[in-house]
Amino acid sequence: MSVSYNEKEKIFHLTNGRVSYVIGVLPNGQLSQLYYGKAVKEVSGFNRYREGAFCKAMAAFLSTDDPSFSLDTTRQEYPSFGETDLRDPAFELIFKDGSHISEFRMAGYEITKGKPSLPSLPASYTESDDEAETLSVTLKDALSGLSMTLLYTIFENEDIIARSVSFANEGKDGIRLTRAMSLCLDLPDSNYEMMQFSGAWARERMPYTRKLVPGFQGIGSMRGHSSSQQNPFVILKRPETTEDFG
Repeated sequence: MSVSYNEKEKIFHLTNGRVSYVIGVLPNGQLSQLYYGKAVKEVSGFNRYREGAFCKAMAAFLSTDDPSFSLDTTRQEYPSFGETDLRDPAFELIFKDGSHISEFRMAGYEITKGKPSLPSLPASYTESDDEAETLSVTLKDALSGLSMTLLYTIFENEDIIARSVSFANEGKDGIRLTRAMSLCLDLPDSNYEMMQFSGAWARERMPYTRKLVPGFQGIGSMRGHSSSQQNPFVILKRPETTEDFG
C-alpha cells in the first residue's frame, strides 16, 4: 500500500497492489483523473491519457494558444463553475459581490498514515493507522482566500478509496457555500446501469435498476436521514454484472 507523488510529471498514485488511482496536475494547477482500475506498477507517462479537445464541437478553451486543453472535455477531480467547463460543478459558491466564479489552484499536498475522522459526519474509519494511507491535496482561490482540501484514503485490505472534501475561508469576506459534493467521478463510457434500493417499512431495500442515460439522474429524500424508504447511495454497474461477477 502506498501513496506517492511524481514531482517531475506532477502525478499522484494511490495503490494497494490490487487497485490504482492516478491523479494528474493540469497545466492550470487543477487536478484531473487519469486512471482508476486494476493496480499498475508504473505511472510515468500517464499524462498522455488526459483527453484532449482537438476537433471537439462546441468545446470552450481556456486559451487560444492551446486548442488541446479544455476543461469541458477533461476528467476533473473536483470541477468548478465558470472556467470553460459547462457541466454540473462539484461545488457552488456565492461571494460578497454576488459572483460565482472561482479559480482554485493546487497549493500543496500531504501524505499521512491512517484515515482522518470527519467531525459530526458518518464516515469509515480504521482501527490502526497501518490499515490505510491518506492523500490530502490543498487547492486555493487566490482572490478570495478560500481553500479546499481533497482527501483520498486507500485501505490496505479493501479495494476501496474513500473521498471527502473540506473548505476553509482564510479571506476577509464572508462566502456562501451552497453545494459541496464528496467527489466527482467521470466515467470512461456510457455503458452503465444505475441501481438503487428503495422501499417501505417491512419491505426495505427493494432493488430498482435502470440504464444510465445523459442528463441528471438521482435519488433523494426530504426525511433528513437514511430510512426504510430510501438509502443514500447508488450502484453503477455494467449490465452483465451479477452478485458473483462484474
